[in-house]
Amino acid sequence: ICSALNILTPMAASYGGWKLVCASRVFQGLCQGFIFPSTHTLLSKWAPVDERGKLSTYCYSGSQFGTVIMLSASGFLASSFLGWPSVFYVAGFAGVFWSILWYFYGGNSPAEFKSISPEEKEFIEKSLNVGEKTENKSTSTPWLQIFTSLPFLSLMLVHCGHNWGFWTLLTKIPTYMKNVLDMDIKQNALLSALPYLAMCLMSYVFSYLADVLSRREVIPLSVSRKLFNSIGHLIPMFALVALGYVTKDNVDLAVGLLTIAVGINSATYLGFQVNHIDLAPNHAGVLMGITNGAANVMSIIAPLLVGFVVQDSSDPYQWRLVFFISAAIYLVGNTLFVIFGRTEIQTWNSPQPKHTMNAKEKEIE
Repeated sequence: ICSALNILTPMAASYGGWKLVCASRVFQGLCQGFIFPSTHTLLSKWAPVDERGKLSTYCYSGSQFGTVIMLSASGFLASSFLGWPSVFYVAGFAGVFWSILWYFYGGNSPAEFKSISPEEKEFIEKSLNVGEKTENKSTSTPWLQIFTSLPFLSLMLVHCGHNWGFWTLLTKIPTYMKNVLDMDIKQNALLSALPYLAMCLMSYVFSYLADVLSRREVIPLSVSRKLFNSIGHLIPMFALVALGYVTKDNVDLAVGLLTIAVGINSATYLGFQVNHIDLAPNHAGVLMGITNGAANVMSIIAPLLVGFVVQDSSDPYQWRLVFFISAAIYLVGNTLFVIFGRTEIQTWNSPQPKHTMNAKEKEIE
């Protein structure tokens, strides 16, 4: 649906103007809300425990890779004989092509995937402790247990805090650099793509380090999750604060800090962003849907707060307050995750017995 709407965007602009384009983008956003929960559900069924962080990193870093490709190519496409609509056509048809590949070659689980070898299937299912399903089991969502679980609540809060800081970096730092430092990085495709490229590349570095620590059993999984989560929060936190003190004479330093801050954020792929599967593999998609939904609300509130605080977009002191607020939210969210976060499977992950009629109920029936 998103790919089709992307292909139709130039037509929407021609016949409906900005209002129809905005409506189309809103609907695309609603449709894309299913992507992360669905991906988490697939990872919970396909990724062996020891490879969970690595495989989730490979999956989610794809969004950064795609952003780098399109930011780099959009200028060439727009200036070609096809014009600016070609940007939407290329991205849209790429999505359609992937959807076709997934339809024919994808699989919801090893048990449903026909092309998997018996050895690989056995390895994955043994790692995930997949046993025989019984008729008296169901995976109804334990809503009460979820929303009263301290590890889950800390996960939701750190996700919200991360989105606040991350989207402040991506959406407001360019405005700060333009109005305070007199540098418009949006006019340079390379500089615009640089933070995303750094995030994509650094995600593989962190994935390798986490894999080494896991294979050599240097630290337990819980420490690994909290370590990489802290790296992905604290370094961007300090970078945000430092950006507020960069002067016009050090624009290169500002670009470097922005790139480092966004790039280091990728460490969270091995932290809270995979923790949903740790807590409850049977409900990983639901948990991601809840936390991602709440976190996206922060993505809306953060820019609104910036607009409220920054009355003069050229005043560095007002921007510093924004950066300090975002840094504090980064710190609080990560601290809660370090204290209350867990990697053990929660008791409410287990399927609940279905209701069976007792003898008296059967007699009445």
